[in-house]
Amino acid sequence: MSELRAPATSLLDRYEGTQILPLYTAEVKVSGGSAGHARASGTAKSSDGALDVGLRLPKELGGPGGGTNPEQLFAAGYAACFHGALSLIASKRKVRLTEVSIVAKVTFGRDPSDGLFMITADLEVELPGVDKDLATSLIEETEAVCPYAKMSKRGFAGSISLKAA
Repeated sequence: MSELRAPATSLLDRYEGTQILPLYTAEVKVSGGSAGHARASGTAKSSDGALDVGLRLPKELGGPGGGTNPEQLFAAGYAACFHGALSLIASKRKVRLTEVSIVAKVTFGRDPSDGLFMITADLEVELPGVDKDLATSLIEETEAVCPYAKMSKRGFAGSISLKAA
């Protein structure tokens, strides 16, 4: 196994193209399981086999718990991405960070605009030993770089297609 290390700050170099330049695509297949409903009894498996989790409806939504759920998966992805982007920004600015933690709180609830469903995502960033003005500046720059933060502000930029039998 190779040594684990942070990615190069060159990832922060500006891209000048007119279309998205794909760097990596994750592929995860979700199935419905015994209840025929992914949130209640499904599985999520990545094409490379690194992710293989059982999905369960949380007790707060009337389920049994005992597995993960889409909100936890989104929270993990958002927090990890923001942490990584923040680390790159700090490294490029020659700011030494220690013991950084990001807590993502993703809430599933009712949307007052249409009565259906929505999620909200809030991040709590801990930067021990970093001056408040510098910390604020780092977080603002990270929000401009982190793809999850950009998606939460701009909206979903993907597509939904039907693969008919």
